[in-house]
Formats: sequence, C-alpha cells, structure tokens
Amino acid sequence: MNNNINRLQKFRNDTYNLLGFAKDSTYDLMDAVLTTRTAYSLADFSLSTLFRRQWPSTYESLQDCRPNRSKLMERYIKEIPLYDSLYVTLAIDHTANTRLNSPTLKDRGYHYSPLNCQKVTEGYSYSSIAWIPEEQGSWALPLRHERISSFETPISKAVWQLKQVKKSLNHPILVLLDSEYGNSSWVNQTVNLEVDCLMRIRSNCCLYGVPVNYSGRGRPKKHGNKFKLNDQSTWNEATETVEINDDKLGRTKVSLWSQLHFRNSPSVPMSLILVDRVKNNKKDSLTRPFWLVFIGKQKIDLLPLELLWKKYLRRFAVDHWYRFIKQRLHWTLPALSTPHQGERWSDLMPLITWQLWLAKDIVEDNYLPWQKPQKNLSPGRVAQSMFGLLVEIGTPAKLPKPRGKSPGWEKGQVRTKRTRYPVVKKRKSSDKKAKNRKT
Repeated sequence: MNNNINRLQKFRNDTYNLLGFAKDSTYDLMDAVLTTRTAYSLADFSLSTLFRRQWPSTYESLQDCRPNRSKLMERYIKEIPLYDSLYVTLAIDHTANTRLNSPTLKDRGYHYSPLNCQKVTEGYSYSSIAWIPEEQGSWALPLRHERISSFETPISKAVWQLKQVKKSLNHPILVLLDSEYGNSSWVNQTVNLEVDCLMRIRSNCCLYGVPVNYSGRGRPKKHGNKFKLNDQSTWNEATETVEINDDKLGRTKVSLWSQLHFRNSPSVPMSLILVDRVKNNKKDSLTRPFWLVFIGKQKIDLLPLELLWKKYLRRFAVDHWYRFIKQRLHWTLPALSTPHQGERWSDLMPLITWQLWLAKDIVEDNYLPWQKPQKNLSPGRVAQSMFGLLVEIGTPAKLPKPRGKSPGWEKGQVRTKRTRYPVVKKRKSSDKKAKNRKT
C-alpha cells in the first residue's frame, strides 16, 4: 500500500512541474474536478474545499497554463509495464465537443456526433490514443488527447499521434481501430511505422488478391481476383477456420483469408478475418457478422486466431472513456472563449485519468446506498472515493498569495465586439478536370 501511495505522489509531483505557468491553480482545479460530481459552470469548481483560490482563478489557470504534452506523454509511458505482455495494446478514436452557440469561437467545424438527431454538430473534434491496460473492464488510459484542427483529418491526426508515441515506446505495439480508419489512406500513411494494426472494415468493401505472374507483355498487374465482402460468390477458400464457444456470443465461427490488399495500397498485404455467430435454432437473434483486417510487421501466428479477433473488442474501452470524461469529468461543460483554452482544459483529462488508475488499488470503495460494492473499481468508482485520499496525501501546489483587488474596467474605455468566425466546412474535390490540370 505504501509503495502505491509513493508511486501516486511521485506521479503528481512530476506532472505538477510539467504544467508550465499557473500550475498551482491548475492543480487545484484538477483536484476540484476529481471530487465534484455535479457542476453547472467552470466557476462551480471553485466551491470545492480543495480549490484554495477565488473563482476567477478557474478561468485564469486555463488562460495561463502551458501543459507540455510531449513530456506528459513520456511520463505516462513510464507507468506502462513492458515485461509481461506480447504487445502494448493501443486504441485510437475521435469524438466531438459540441459548441453550437459560439459564433465568436475560432476554427469551429462540422463533425459527426451520434448523440445528435441529425448526426452532425458544430464544434471541435478531438483525437485520442490510449493504452488499454486490461483484458476486461472499462479502463482506457490516454497518452495524447488533442484537437483536430480545420486543416487536419482524423486519420492524419491519428497517424501523427501514433508516430509520437512510437518514438517514446520501444515495444511491439498493436493498434485497434474502428471502421473509419479501415481504408487505404490509413495503410499508406502508416506503411513505414513498426506497428501492427487490427481494424474493422465496412461490410461493403472490396479487396483484391495477389496478381498472377507477369506474362511479359504490357504493364504488370497490381491486383488479383476481387474479394467482395458482401458477395459470397467472390470468396475463395479460407486459409484457416475455427469455431469457438464465446461466453457472450455463443457458438462463433472465425475465418481467415491471407494475402489481400486495398485497391489503393497494393504493396501492403493484409489478413482478413470474418467473425460470424452460428445460429443454433430459429429463436436465436443473430448479430451481424463483422470484418477485421490485420496488418503487421510481426507474424500473425504470434496470436492464435481465436484470441486475435477478441483483441479488437478492447477498442470499446475508448468509448467508455469518452462517456466518462463527458459525464463525470465535465469535459464538455465549460464554454471557453478560445481554442487554446479548450486544449489546455482537455490536457487535464488524461492527467486526471492516470491519477485515478494509480489510485485504483489504494482507495476504498465509497459506494452510494443504491450501488453494489465492487472489487475491480471502475474509473467512476475511483473518482467517487478520491476525496479522502487527496486530503491524506496532500497536493504539490503551493498556497495562494493575496494580491489585492483588480482595478476593474477603466472609465471611458470603449468596449469592442468580439470577432465572429464562420463554421469551417471541409469539402472533397470531385472535379477530375481540375486534378488533371494540376498534373
């Protein structure tokens, strides 16, 4: 227990020195977020007993602090055990932070939001790359959580984040990705990265096999026979097939095809995996089969087929983390006035989550009367029990210094209206003649 407490205290001291300016008020704000279940504005966190400053400091801390994301990422990676696993499992996804009524907020865009009835919302989108520490449970520990600007795409941002993590993590990596990343664009941008990818692809994709040997006439072929996922007549015989009895899905058939590729990435071979539930009787409600693709420098034989596809199910831990930071850590609550303030506020979300992970085995489950006790605590349960621990171990932040009252707004000074910015709408060029002109 003492070793775990010392580990948490060292982590807090190290990360405290990486927040730049206003690190004292920023750390107080972070502790207040950890222990506040209900808030209606950013200023509500100043009511916490752990926030030892006045309410304007909640906004000033986000205006002045400068978290060093690269060094924070390196500090997070130090907490990853590298000796007891074949892979370090990472998951990548992105989510929207809605800001509908913020016309003076710069660089807003249109983003996909499943919670919106129209499936599109105005605001920002954030890309996250997270370490998945367990084979079960809802824990996802983000290494980077950054805004996708108007000149970036989710794929280009995710590739850049993965490159930054790979520089500091010298261990085999398995990346789990949703179907939005399952295309040739991701494959071509990560072809030189020494990582393995397990990603879902859409059921209407068309893949291609190995081309026939060159006949000596004309241009050599890049593609072989078509493999249409929604047309079973184009399927060839599977390389490997296994049937397993899964605890949740029941009897499941898993098939593997090797040496396939996307049309726009013919030089990168892939292994295609089909996971299909076997219907036992007429009353069974079938789930739709899903398709996975494995691309890697390592041999696929390192993990048996019946275990490899289950790795993908751990990707959903990132979705649990998104729900956790929105509902419990109040990530989408403050209506900050600049993109930079929003990014600094977002930098606190991974930092808070890592502290909860390190405190998981220290705190006692302080469950509510309508909750059942748990042995393996979820992030929400740990946050629910953090107040006593934070009081016990203290904070590296210094006490506030009285500075008097602000002089306020000077008489006669003219107030100017803030600049309004249009919502950025990204478009894909479909003019083939324009492309031909460029070439």
